[in-house]
Amino acid sequence: MKPLYDLHGIRQEFGNRTVLDLPALTLESQRLYAVTGANGAGKSSLLQILAFLAQPKSGTLTFAGSAVETGSDLVALRRRVTLLSQSPYLLRGSVAENVDYGLRVRGIAAHERQSLVRLALAEVGLTDFSERRARALSGGEQQRVALARALVLKPEVLLLDEPCASLDSGSAARIEMILRQLPRRGTSVIFSTHDPQQGGRLGAINLHLAAGQIVSPPVIPPISLRQEKSPWLSVLTMQEA
Repeated sequence: MKPLYDLHGIRQEFGNRTVLDLPALTLESQRLYAVTGANGAGKSSLLQILAFLAQPKSGTLTFAGSAVETGSDLVALRRRVTLLSQSPYLLRGSVAENVDYGLRVRGIAAHERQSLVRLALAEVGLTDFSERRARALSGGEQQRVALARALVLKPEVLLLDEPCASLDSGSAARIEMILRQLPRRGTSVIFSTHDPQQGGRLGAINLHLAAGQIVSPPVIPPISLRQEKSPWLSVLTMQEA
């Protein structure tokens, strides 16, 4: 099987600052990858390149065995890859209209679109939200609408920038469950996260970025909870196992 992405000598710069410096990186298809790192490490820049939304300053990028070069049909490539931003933009109108939008643009018949929208909303746990105004929902609900809008297109690759940031625990758990399942259904998933333990929870392959380079992730000791004896209260403290 051909690699999903092959990156060689990829450099990205903003002004006089290098934000990505990747001598070589290969990503396999139908895998789940977690890209970790601090703010400014290059996570979003990497996702923009993988989504064919930004051209690197130098280097070569191959997708599914074909070189992505100047003159490549980027519209066709972008229809195979979907990027979900941390603060997705929702259209005015209902939840169903938002999820339906990409299908309508692609010329899918109305009766088929309705079925696909229902399935996508059920997957993200928003079956009863079809007619609600999308922009009136909570942040976690809006993120799940955006995820349904991405999933309904059945992309080969789903890229997500901090998909669980600032979400309530229920929405975050739902999104994590979906991400864990997608590779088994044929969709490759690459997501960025500030949580160094999120990838491990999902069984993802971890790519840790520091100053634009892939490095070994820092070792995070496991956390155990020890209950301190007290006649007045119980105090939970964290210590290294």
